[in-house]
Amino acid sequence: MAYITVNNNESIESALRRFKRKVISEEIIKDLKKHAHFIPPGQKAKLKSANARKRNRRRFRQQRPMNNTSANSSSRPMGSGQGR
Repeated sequence: MAYITVNNNESIESALRRFKRKVISEEIIKDLKKHAHFIPPGQKAKLKSANARKRNRRRFRQQRPMNNTSANSSSRPMGSGQGR
């Protein structure tokens, strides 16, 4: 539970801003969304493996070099009258 104390000379807006930051840092909203609906154990396992596949796909996509564009453009010959 997120608690803040409002100081004497502090405005409501700044106290509300501090409260919002504290709620975000304690991940209260994320936890609330996670527990909003019941997910059966089998579906939870499928979701977990799908997230792992997505995470691995992102990881491997960043590691591949992007230098293969010049090789693809030279392998396709341009005939006469087939310009773009």
